[in-house]
Amino acid sequence: MGDIAKILIPEIIFGVNSINKAGKSLTQLGGEKPFIVTDEGIIKAGWLEKLSKILNNANLEYKVFSKITQNPKDFEINQGVKLYLSSKCDSIIGIGGGSSIDAAKAIAIIATNGGLINDYEGANKIRNPLPPMIMIPTTAGTGADVSQFAIVTDTKRKIKMSLIDRSLVPDISIIDPFLLTTKDPKLTANTGIDALSHAIESYLSVSANEFTNTMALNAIKIIFKYLRRSVANKTDLYAKEKMALASLQAGIAFSNAGLGLLHAMAHQVGGLLDQPHGEIDAILLPYVLEFNLIACTEKFVNIANVADEHIKASNTRELSYMVVRLVKELCVDLGIEEGLSYSGVNESNIPHISKNALSDFCILTNPRDANEQDIQNIFQKAL
Repeated sequence: MGDIAKILIPEIIFGVNSINKAGKSLTQLGGEKPFIVTDEGIIKAGWLEKLSKILNNANLEYKVFSKITQNPKDFEINQGVKLYLSSKCDSIIGIGGGSSIDAAKAIAIIATNGGLINDYEGANKIRNPLPPMIMIPTTAGTGADVSQFAIVTDTKRKIKMSLIDRSLVPDISIIDPFLLTTKDPKLTANTGIDALSHAIESYLSVSANEFTNTMALNAIKIIFKYLRRSVANKTDLYAKEKMALASLQAGIAFSNAGLGLLHAMAHQVGGLLDQPHGEIDAILLPYVLEFNLIACTEKFVNIANVADEHIKASNTRELSYMVVRLVKELCVDLGIEEGLSYSGVNESNIPHISKNALSDFCILTNPRDANEQDIQNIFQKAL
């Protein structure tokens, strides 16, 4: 008999042109005046205009809040809450990448529970029900549209806060692969590696189960097969659809199994320097994998086999180390920078961000115990 597993997922609407279901979906949830959370990039790409027409056709009045930047900030959440309340909205639609979706969740928390977003750092701090939430991702990577996580930057402490609660799982996630066709190659690469890191960390997590393992391994297989194609060609809709599926599966996996040391470390760099999360993940991933390898060699072998079905090695140890090589090769092919120094990290930052990483909630499910010196060593190698 296996262990009991509890799986939290939203209703999922997946497929090309599924964004057209947004109006009907909101009405089914009882929403009459949605608060749309997005960013300027989504507006420029034309997706807000597309969504607006859909809502207009459904005779729905709405309010737009678009002052979200990468790594959403606490003061942006406060601005959004004020507008939400003054506009008398009754539901939320997040459309964009992980930043817009995380911000939408954070606005929902404060609008219904009060206080400051810092009050909800950690797990299970939300007491009152949230408004109906629909999330529409425009990147294939973050998994925020299906997860019980929200990540918000505390600008005073310069750290990313992890907010974790079952009520943060949206009611509906609308995943339309066509929305991925306006992303530039760099963002496609960064978000794709973010999805890969979600899949790998959730698979290696001490809280993984058979359900999350299946999701994670399939996501890893898809990403190694289709991410290069997706980066190479904006209009390769088949590759976009595959990457949307991988992001979805990796998102479900990490939402239910947790993450690990990689995200605990990457959050500190993002919080301190406001750098793209996926890019930091990509730089750190090989070094964290090397550190974790001794804790779960058999799982590394499984990752190697799904990442490259033709891979051959003389022994288990060699095969497990090939995961690190395969990840490095993928990042090189995608043109991702190889050192944290390119992102503005220097040696003087390392003690501070290493200490903070120990307090990040994500470290709790890492397969290998890590102390402050271990984390400093990994940061040093990644410079």
